[in-house]
Amino acid sequence: MAAPLACFHCGLPVLTGDAFSAVVLEKPRVFCCPGCQAVAQAIIAGGLESYYQHRSEPSANPESLPGVLPDELLLLDREDIQKPFVNTTGNISETKLLIEGITCAACGWLIEKHLKKLSGVIDVSLNLSNHRLSVRWDAEQLALSELLKTIRHIGYAAHPWQPDTVSEKMQADNRRALRKLGVAGLLWMQVMMASMATWPEFNLDLSEGMDGLLRWTSLILTTPIVFYCSSEFFSGALRDLRTRHLTMDVSVSLAIAGAYAAGVWSTLTGQGDLYFDAAGMFALFLLSGRYLERRARERTAAATTQLVNLLPASCLRLTAEGNHERILLSELSLGEHLLVPPGSLIPADGCILSGQSSIDESLLTGEYLPLNKVPGDTVVAGTLNVEGPLTIEVLALGEQTRLSAIVRLLERAQNLKPRLAELADKVAQWFLISVLLIAAIVGGIWWYYDPSRAFWIVLSLLVATCPCALSLATPTALTAATGSLHKLGLLITKGHVLESLHQVDTVIFDKTGTLTEGKLTLKSIQTCADLNQQQCLELAAALESHSEHPIARAFGRTVMAANAVSSMPGLGLEGFVEGRKLRIGRPDYVSELGNYPAPAMPSEQGQWLLLGDTQQALAWFALDDQLRPDAPALLQACRARGWQVLLLSGDSSPMVQQIAQQLGIDDARGGLTPNDKLSVLKNLHAEGRHVLMLGDGVNDVPVLAAADISIAMGSATDLAKTSADAILLSNRLSSLVSAFSVAKHTRKIIIENLAWATLYNGLIIPFAAIGWVTPGWAALGMSVSSLLVVLNALRLTRTHE
Repeated sequence: MAAPLACFHCGLPVLTGDAFSAVVLEKPRVFCCPGCQAVAQAIIAGGLESYYQHRSEPSANPESLPGVLPDELLLLDREDIQKPFVNTTGNISETKLLIEGITCAACGWLIEKHLKKLSGVIDVSLNLSNHRLSVRWDAEQLALSELLKTIRHIGYAAHPWQPDTVSEKMQADNRRALRKLGVAGLLWMQVMMASMATWPEFNLDLSEGMDGLLRWTSLILTTPIVFYCSSEFFSGALRDLRTRHLTMDVSVSLAIAGAYAAGVWSTLTGQGDLYFDAAGMFALFLLSGRYLERRARERTAAATTQLVNLLPASCLRLTAEGNHERILLSELSLGEHLLVPPGSLIPADGCILSGQSSIDESLLTGEYLPLNKVPGDTVVAGTLNVEGPLTIEVLALGEQTRLSAIVRLLERAQNLKPRLAELADKVAQWFLISVLLIAAIVGGIWWYYDPSRAFWIVLSLLVATCPCALSLATPTALTAATGSLHKLGLLITKGHVLESLHQVDTVIFDKTGTLTEGKLTLKSIQTCADLNQQQCLELAAALESHSEHPIARAFGRTVMAANAVSSMPGLGLEGFVEGRKLRIGRPDYVSELGNYPAPAMPSEQGQWLLLGDTQQALAWFALDDQLRPDAPALLQACRARGWQVLLLSGDSSPMVQQIAQQLGIDDARGGLTPNDKLSVLKNLHAEGRHVLMLGDGVNDVPVLAAADISIAMGSATDLAKTSADAILLSNRLSSLVSAFSVAKHTRKIIIENLAWATLYNGLIIPFAAIGWVTPGWAALGMSVSSLLVVLNALRLTRTHE
């Protein structure tokens, strides 16, 4: 019996008499329904017809879709599980689903049309901006699992969407901060125009009524900036005063409040200069810095949450009778037995009781090669079972798992405050105390001699010595240098990198994905029979195309097809290619197919796989992880600066020492856990060393967070990127060599800015104290001082070497 035609868009069978057709890629194609036909036509009309050339499989192969397993869908029909995300009124249920796989508006049209055909569905609405699907249905006519199964069958994966309370609060705070920043910028521009019109320097012949109108206009526009946009500065200052810990919030609040109070007095009396423009400027500059800091904290918190969410929602528990049942992870207990199918995440730390497979631990160790596991070996929660089914006994759950331990190490490392930040806090406190004491003394003296001038002189002193230039000295230089480095492919995420890079005397490298490319490549082919290298490669690629193992990616694609391919975890693959029975993998496994002796393994370094048939061995394949071509130059630059170099890796293979020998690294250690790496870092800190860490895996996260300076590769995991102080987006190690020279120039600019800001504040104090500096000149001097700092910092934008 002939197999039914498959839908060209989704891959589902096309029933006889129900075929719909359209011309795609210059050929007539059949579709299972008008929905798929319409989506295909929409793709063609949108100029995206090449989509069908690049896809590897029809989009709706349910077995290949990410997401929950079919039997896991049945769990979602339980009332206790539905309670957090399904609202039910009588028989009508309503929920929101997160849809994966959406690429364009046609996908939304397809999903809505298919679901509306289901009996019991009342309303369907898909938000294309966030991929959230809102569904209302009759629970008596349609189960939620059937709804999700329908979505999977048309080529998409759906998951219950539940708002993260912490994430939602952070997003709300972020929107509020951005709103305050926008209001401050908009109003400040209007205040500047109104205030400048009252300045004598403009020599405008303003009538008394117009002058008063401009003053009141400035007052009205500045009031929201002070009481709404700057509210966090005042609340922070009150908190600091209660705890007797003075910070920049106190200084900023005094400057904003003083300028605003002086402006109000000037408006009410109709005399003196306005300071509303100064108050708005302070608020705008400082709100911008706070907003950038908030975004950085948001990314870090989101990444930590992502690590916790690595665990699956459910698992298969084995009963005493040997059957398995799917349960929620929260229902699991210590000592219970679990069945972990291939392709599933391991839900808990445990010990393998039966089965053999390869375990992908890359999320935890950073190493891309799966490890062969046999009965008696331990497995870790959050890792991926690649090849064969496993039965494991649960040894640790929840907070006791290794994954949770990494999260705790990360949080502990992130709580460590940099020494530079602590020093800056102390300097700011002493500077603020000094300015306040001087202002109080000067005010008392002038109140005794000339009370009419006391307030204006004290205000001039406070405005002139406002630490605006001092606070801009470092951030502006770092911002300019960051932009210059971004062009080189290095993204700086935390400001202390460039100002403290000169203190580094020790550098720690990870191996895989950092000094090496992080992926297996086919190094060489040595034939053992009459076939040439290309023929052997095509045979091997045909077999490996049926494997999800990372080794398979090194062989590429081929037009040959393999049939009846089976995998033996830890040994290799067996299958038929063009009628020939083949095996590829370990030499003893391959030679066993024809009972012939395995040929001698080549002496060249690398991981060797043998290809053979029932008659003889055909070829040896050497796989290797290539060293990055610019790694030697980076190591040479580190040694030229006298830095101590360490190689710390989670890989326990001889490749660690081989890489170390190639690069001339004396201290290389393999098989380390995240806690081991953090212990090494603590020992280096105890010796008084300043450490730079370069890594890319989740196992590097605690060390990245605790190092003095940390850099993550652009190909690193998201968590490693957000925990690092810088990200090497280009993955070019040569960019780090350029970063060293930029850091040296940046430090010079920072010192110049700090020196100027200190000199200006030191010189302006006596002139303001004796009354030679009017409030207007004080504001102008403060602005010019800040402008000079900014212009000096902009010189770093020309630094590209």
